[in-house]
Amino acid sequence: MSINKQSVMPKTAGWRAQAVQLAAIVMVVFVAKGALAEPFYVPSGSMEPTLLIGDALLASKFPYGYGTASLPIRVNLPETGRVFAGTPKRGDVVVFRWPGDRSQAWVKRVVGLPGDRIQLRQGQLFVNDHAAELKPDGIGRSEDDAGGGEPAYRYIETLPGGVSHAIFKMRDNGRLDNTPEVTVPPGKLFVLGDNRDNSADSRVAVRDGGVGLLPLDNLVGRADAVVGSWNLGIRGQPVWTWLSGFRIARFFTAVH
Repeated sequence: MSINKQSVMPKTAGWRAQAVQLAAIVMVVFVAKGALAEPFYVPSGSMEPTLLIGDALLASKFPYGYGTASLPIRVNLPETGRVFAGTPKRGDVVVFRWPGDRSQAWVKRVVGLPGDRIQLRQGQLFVNDHAAELKPDGIGRSEDDAGGGEPAYRYIETLPGGVSHAIFKMRDNGRLDNTPEVTVPPGKLFVLGDNRDNSADSRVAVRDGGVGLLPLDNLVGRADAVVGSWNLGIRGQPVWTWLSGFRIARFFTAVH
């Protein structure tokens, strides 16, 4: 019995070509995810009202350069600094690897840069002894992932340098409303959540579940856009109502 080699070889070559094309596509996606931007999911309300539970973020990596923290897969490599390193601007919303467990990605707002002196006094932020301006902006609602929540005072905070953004304050004299003055050392950042009474941030040490002073090497990227959003509170409703949980108005909106 003879085999027709002419019929076998083209099929083999075709499979090889498809495999090469698939590998090339995977490589392009991997490079884009590692070098340009990466999606992340917001699981907590610590950045309300700027970011909501259930938001899907797109974090741009190129503004701050690249390090092991910005790799699209988690590998245990020694931290050797960053390539094309850049320092965030005060007011940037950043995605980073939590110093307590680098497998976790967190998101907060940068309020203190290296050399800055940061303090909170009665809930108001001071940067180098200059108070961040607070303008009342009505009442909002701080939500949890079960769809519940509580009223929160909404303010527009303007940082020294001019960046303005909304914050929540749920109560006066919260446990993190008064802090000692901290000078941010080289290579570190001071970050806060916009939901000031519901955020474990640089006011809380890593050993206590907070961020502490965030190493620049832990940065993943800058949160630039909300690309999608779904209200997790609707999970307790019948399945056929779940489509109504999509927050269409938040799709493809900029993060301020």
